[in-house]
Amino acid sequence: MMKVYVCSQHVDKAMDVVVDEYGTFPAFEEADISTDCEYCEDNAAYMVANTGSSTI
Repeated sequence: MMKVYVCSQHVDKAMDVVVDEYGTFPAFEEADISTDCEYCEDNAAYMVANTGSSTI
């Protein structure tokens, strides 16, 4: 299971990583927790996950 929390600037990068890793289109939703973006120090606004994630 892969979940990546990102700011709006890094959504495309996270989607590319999930597609490259799992070969499927990722799930995309607003982040429901307060955490930092995995690529910078901004607040994460979205969660990108592989479609096999148990949270989806």
